Amino acid sequence: MRSTRVLVIDDEPQLRTYVKDGLLELGYEAEEAGTSAQALGHMARKFFDLVVCDVRMPHNGGIEFLKIAAALHPETGFVLMSGIHNLDVAVEAMRSGALDYVCKPFTIQQIATVAEDAIRRMRERTSRNLHTIRVEESFIDRGLELARALSDASESTLNALVAALDVHEHETEAHSRRVGEYAMHLAGTMGAIGPEKEDIRKGALLHDIGKIGISDRILLKPSKLNAEEWIEMRRHPEMGYWILIGSPGLRGASAIVLSHHERWDGNGYPNRLRGANIPLGARIFSVVDALDALTSDRPYHRGETYENARKEIEKNAGTQFDPDVVEHFLRVPPAVWQDIRSQIAREDLRIPGQPRCAATA
Repeated sequence: MRSTRVLVIDDEPQLRTYVKDGLLELGYEAEEAGTSAQALGHMARKFFDLVVCDVRMPHNGGIEFLKIAAALHPETGFVLMSGIHNLDVAVEAMRSGALDYVCKPFTIQQIATVAEDAIRRMRERTSRNLHTIRVEESFIDRGLELARALSDASESTLNALVAALDVHEHETEAHSRRVGEYAMHLAGTMGAIGPEKEDIRKGALLHDIGKIGISDRILLKPSKLNAEEWIEMRRHPEMGYWILIGSPGLRGASAIVLSHHERWDGNGYPNRLRGANIPLGARIFSVVDALDALTSDRPYHRGETYENARKEIEKNAGTQFDPDVVEHFLRVPPAVWQDIRSQIAREDLRIPGQPRCAATA
């Protein structure tokens, strides 16, 4: 197995030789360079696991060199050395891609400890990146297959797909179908007709299709997600968009899927769209999704009454929701929403083998 390869860069010959020789004695494969240009030449010829570079370098400074070298060699780790204890320089080094920052004077053992830790973290980062690439490649393959399947999908196929997704994620029964019908009805009261109304229904129906690209470890986690897991979870609108954009009949729905977690006040995701910049279908979806979430039984709480849900939605008009959409929503008699819910429940009872879950809405 190849030993760990380190490049030491410093314009002081004595210091860089001291560091290089010390690392060689500890079993590293080490080389040295006196300028940024020499270092880049070394790095062009062979791979280095780690570069240890002085902050103060002639011509290009150490941080400028770091920015260039890190862009050219993303799998190499970087540690900066400095004779000045300067917090601002250390912060700038970290922002530019350094894994660590060590102040002179130091011992070879101290440099070796820092180097070992930096190499370990760089390898972990590279491993995570490779895993992400593999997951993304797998998702792209699955997404393309699904897009091709959806191109000719019948209504019953779409309903079966979203029912399976709802049940898999322990969603309330027929959630996606209900919000699809709710959204289409509300869109109609706002003047949408024909293909636009149908795009809104399908966008709401398929809003969570991108979750096929989220690992079950995160999707089904019973406890709260950590920050890293939330980052992955929040990718599902974009994943859904890329699945649907490849299907000619679902391109109109794709914009709604991409924006279904945006908020009227600009505090949503993935693009922090604000106000009327959010597609109308996504603004409509936000309201009816809240209606269904509030009025449906969940394993951890019973659904709210329509009146309580109505008050909650009205309270969030102008922040979470488009005030105009809320105004039209409030004009719809409660019996209309209940009729839609009841109709879908009756249809489910007539479908043999329909996936069902314990929480009944």
